[in-house]
Formats: sequence, structure tokens, C-alpha cells
Amino acid sequence: MKVYSLTGVSGTGKSFQALNLCDELKINAIVDDGLFIYNEKVEAGHSAKREKTKVGALRTAVFTREEHRTEVTRRIRELHPEKILILGTSDAMADKIAGQLELPPVSKRIHIEDIATPEQIRTAMKVRKSQGKHVIPVPTMQLKRAFSGYFLDPLRIFRGKSLFGGGFDREKTVVRPTYSYLGDFFISENVITDIARCVAGECAGIAAVDKVYENMSSEALVLMVQIKAVRSPAIWDNAAAFQKAFAAMVSKMTAFNVVEVNIKINAIVTQAPAATADTHSAAPY
Repeated sequence: MKVYSLTGVSGTGKSFQALNLCDELKINAIVDDGLFIYNEKVEAGHSAKREKTKVGALRTAVFTREEHRTEVTRRIRELHPEKILILGTSDAMADKIAGQLELPPVSKRIHIEDIATPEQIRTAMKVRKSQGKHVIPVPTMQLKRAFSGYFLDPLRIFRGKSLFGGGFDREKTVVRPTYSYLGDFFISENVITDIARCVAGECAGIAAVDKVYENMSSEALVLMVQIKAVRSPAIWDNAAAFQKAFAAMVSKMTAFNVVEVNIKINAIVTQAPAATADTHSAAPY
């Protein structure tokens, strides 16, 4: 296994540039901020960007916790990539990570100044300091569960005339860690109900949303929705369509990991109420 390192001061754009570098050097494995990424998929680890303090983030990034270190080491051995890229803030940090994960010594050292222009580095540092944004070199859907409850933004870049030629770059993800942004956030219990009612208004056959129950766990959000349905041969299809649309909208608007949506039909009505009518005016069937 050949080990590469990409190092530079925090916030200079290492994670942003990582996939471009991997394309150039034919590397399909990355160790970045506590994660082991293989073929653009998180295979093991715990992201340092989920830690609440910078000290905690550093400890995670260098794999000081035995359980974390063992998990990643085992998975690297199982997949045994031919080449692996370690990201760090210094050569010493990259060496420490290689040692912690029982990897061969770093054989090729690359510094961010070697692959990014001064202007790119200045821009990256400005965004980090002013907006607290961090990049993770994997697609957003790969991080949905690991970063449930965080605001994730997909990032796709047209490289054009870059250091490594043209073409469409692969997706990366922007995340704002707790320690560098606004801290934990909470969603009002009424928000989920409001989303359900908005979605119901756009779905055929749903007369009203009576109640939404949720466990409010960002790691695994389970929802129960009680509705009134319009009498129709397609009643079950309508309920299923609402179920799917509601789950998708909650996931999109809240960044929570929705694992289950259960629908209970409380009543069947002869027709959906008019937009201006009271939602309780329809007669039960």
C-alpha cells in the first residue's frame, strides 16, 4: 500500500482539493478528519466535524480513541486499497495518523500550496473564517445519516481549465460543524405538523392532517401521521403517495434522518374540504 499525504493549515481547502488530487494520482481511498473514505463512500470512522469543541475534533482527527481507531484500522485492512491519501494540518500530523492506523510510512508528501493557487487558498480561508463552512470529499447522501440534524449542502464544481484539466468534478458536501458555527439547533414540534399539512394540500385524496407524532431524534426520526382521507378506490395509493412526499419534504427541509413514516387514517370523508372552508366541515363517512 502506498501512502500519500496532503497537508496545510486548517481552512486552506485541503478537503476541497482532495478529490481532484485523487483523480490525478489514481487514489481511491482517503483518511480525512476521522473518516475512512473509499470510492467516495464513508466506510468507517467518526467525523471530527461532529465534535462540539476544537480539542475534541483534533482528538478524533488523529484517532486517539481506541474504539474509533480499531474500527477504521480493521476496515482499511479488509479493503486494502492500493493507494491511500491522508489529510492533515502538518506532515507530523499525517505521520501520526499513519502510525495510529498501522499504515506504512508516508511515501509522498504534498502540500496544499503545491496544488492550489494563493487566491484559492485565500478564498478558502475567508469562507472558513466568515461562514464556518467545511468540505467533506464525499456526496451528500453518503453523509445523511452521520450528519443528521446538520445543515448539509451538496457542492458540485465545473473544474474547467484547472491544474488537472477539464471535466465535471464529483460531488462534495459542505457542513457547518458545531464548534465553528452556531451550535446545536432545534426544530419546533409545530414545524413537522406544518410541513405535513402543506404536503397534504398538494396530494390527491388527503382531506386533512389531524395529528403528527414524532420522537424528535435527529439520528433516527420516526413519524406517525393521523389523517382524514377522501373516499376513493385509490385511497391506499393516495396515502402511500402522501407518505413518500412527506418523508422527502421533512428530510429536505430539516436535514434530519427520517427512517420511518407511519400513516393512520382516522376517518374517511366524502370529499376534501374547500381551501377556504374549515378543515373539520367535511362529514365523516
